[in-house]
Amino acid sequence: MAVAVRVSRGGGGGGGFCLGGFSLRSFFSFRIFVSAMFSLLFIATLSVVLTNPSTPDHNSGLPTPGNAYVRRTFLALNSDPLKTRLDLIYKQASDHITLVNAYAAYARKLKLEISRQLAMFNDLAQNFTDLQIKPPSRASLFESDGPVDEEVLKQFEKEVKDKVKTARLMIAEAKENYDNQLKIQKLQDTIFAVNELLIKARKNGAFASYIAAKSIPKSLHCLAMRLVEERVSHPENYADDEEPKPEFEDPSLYHYAIFSDNVIAVSVVVRSVVKNAQEPWKHVFHVVTDRMNLEAMKVWFKMRPVEGGAHLEMKAVEDFTFLNTSYVPVLRQLESAKLQSFYYENQAENATKEAHNKKVKSSRYLSMLDHLRFYLPEMYPKLHKILFLDDDVVVQKDLTQLWKIDLDGKVNGAVETCFGSFHRYAQYLNFSHPRIMEKFNPKACAWAYGMNIFDLDSWRHEKCTEQYHHWQNLNADDTLWRSGTLPPGLITFYSTTKSLDKSWHVLGLGYNPSISMDEINNAAVIHYNGNMKPWLDIALNQYKNLWTKYVDNDMEFVQMCNFGL
Repeated sequence: MAVAVRVSRGGGGGGGFCLGGFSLRSFFSFRIFVSAMFSLLFIATLSVVLTNPSTPDHNSGLPTPGNAYVRRTFLALNSDPLKTRLDLIYKQASDHITLVNAYAAYARKLKLEISRQLAMFNDLAQNFTDLQIKPPSRASLFESDGPVDEEVLKQFEKEVKDKVKTARLMIAEAKENYDNQLKIQKLQDTIFAVNELLIKARKNGAFASYIAAKSIPKSLHCLAMRLVEERVSHPENYADDEEPKPEFEDPSLYHYAIFSDNVIAVSVVVRSVVKNAQEPWKHVFHVVTDRMNLEAMKVWFKMRPVEGGAHLEMKAVEDFTFLNTSYVPVLRQLESAKLQSFYYENQAENATKEAHNKKVKSSRYLSMLDHLRFYLPEMYPKLHKILFLDDDVVVQKDLTQLWKIDLDGKVNGAVETCFGSFHRYAQYLNFSHPRIMEKFNPKACAWAYGMNIFDLDSWRHEKCTEQYHHWQNLNADDTLWRSGTLPPGLITFYSTTKSLDKSWHVLGLGYNPSISMDEINNAAVIHYNGNMKPWLDIALNQYKNLWTKYVDNDMEFVQMCNFGL
């Protein structure tokens, strides 16, 4: 039994021991082998390094990046310390050469203001370069493979430090000036950028103002539609069988000419005249509109008759049959395909130009209503004097004294608008054209339309309408003046205009927010010329109430159309 156990232990245990012993021996033998291999590899590498310490060309032959690092570290520890010192001095000199060249370049950009410093910087940069190419330095320090000559190195270091010191002093002296120049340059760049933004904003603002001014407000469109609807709904109340009143041709009364397609604007002009007139029954209003707005105008004044016994005549442009293309040059020009294309097809292009150009190119000037002012004697042949009023004016005083002013045989009584070099003939007419240069003085003072007292007898005597036709025909190609009615007016009444006192007619309430209220309150007529008309949302608030107080707010359609007054 004991033998059996021993055999079992010998066979099983002895066999296990042998296998375990074999495994341990193999493991330790493998570790010893690996250690020996690494030791041999390290010794071989070290021997290669030690046997070639001063041959940089062999560096590229090192097998791995790790060996390259070992080699660089060893070379750094065994190199000549003077070489390292030379490298540092050389780097310092190179850095200051770069700095000096940078300041020289900036000095060159500033040009004449610091030309002396530019020359100094250039000389200093050249001196740094000369140090490196001097024969002693070049031969001993930069071209020799042997050890560095310490004496030459000391001399080179001294010269470099002197140049560096000089460079630093110059840079410290000029730095403040350069910093100021840089700040000025940045400020100029900022100003330029802001100015570009300002120009863009002005263009956008002018364009928006143009759209707001030239578009028909919803309230005005609503009012016209309501009036026409009233005419259609109750035709019996608006019969056209009224006979012309004798007052319409009575030269002893005070006659006004108002040409407009804006119903509420005309009503304000008429109401302001009547409310400030001492004898309103002696005032006669001749209102002319286009065919489309005629019925709306008639309904308004039928529903809201003129107060104070004043008289009102309503006509359309088409009622004056003599105004045809065979007689009126501007009608021929308005019908020309070229002009229609100029106004309508290029509308978007025109809208991007300056505000005054937008005004003269506005399609509003295609309307014959604006040119009726040149035909007053023929439209009202039995009258001697007539006062022309624009539809964007408000009358604040009795105007009958205008008919008593002696015009000294002149045709047109108007307020002059020139001051300094502004509003002279040169701003309205093309004086590069020989016909204009020959006939007119570019410094002649311009005057304003909007409130003009015309002596129709003198007009007929001077043949002003013929003069207007003559010049309008010459300007068929727009070479004498741009489109509009003031330039031909300045030409037609060049020597036949009498200057009136400025208190009769104050202008600018449609664009100028700085008009004195004392000047406005003393004026007989205030004029909202400009884009900011008082019936628009963009009107100047400080002047708007001077117009709205004459609006007939009791008129039901005004309330229904929400004028926002």
